[in-house]
Amino acid sequence: MMERIASFSIDHDKLQKGVYVSRVDGDVVTYDIRMKRPNLGDYLSNGALHTFEHLFATYARNSEVKDSVIYIGPMGCRTGFYMLLRDDVEKADVLKLLLESFAFIRDFEGEIPGAKRKECGNYLEHDLDAAKVAAVDMLDVLKDWNEAKFDYNYEK
Repeated sequence: MMERIASFSIDHDKLQKGVYVSRVDGDVVTYDIRMKRPNLGDYLSNGALHTFEHLFATYARNSEVKDSVIYIGPMGCRTGFYMLLRDDVEKADVLKLLLESFAFIRDFEGEIPGAKRKECGNYLEHDLDAAKVAAVDMLDVLKDWNEAKFDYNYEK
């Protein structure tokens, strides 16, 4: 019998938009960046998710904490992203990284990094406008976020 993984133990009916510490494995912290409320029928489109991923990962891997970035990728349910960082990044700096990344996406113009045929396995499925809408929404969600709210059990 397989053990139930931690992310399946969170009550997704109660989960709100925001950023949460999902798990800690040694010196790696997994952040749940929840951009849509689960199971309500409103999900990130594939194009928005794909473009958001390219821009978010590009920004984070060029940021002040770039050496601590392990992975940034979308959730299969299309309600957000997982971001894995080394534990040497303080929560205040995680929040700063998210706010800066999402502002970068909101303001981005031009050619999407890594979106050419030779660079990407699905280079035609991008939607910059929808990615920008998601970024603006998350900037609003996170504008009053604080370290206490990183806990799934924080009462708002």
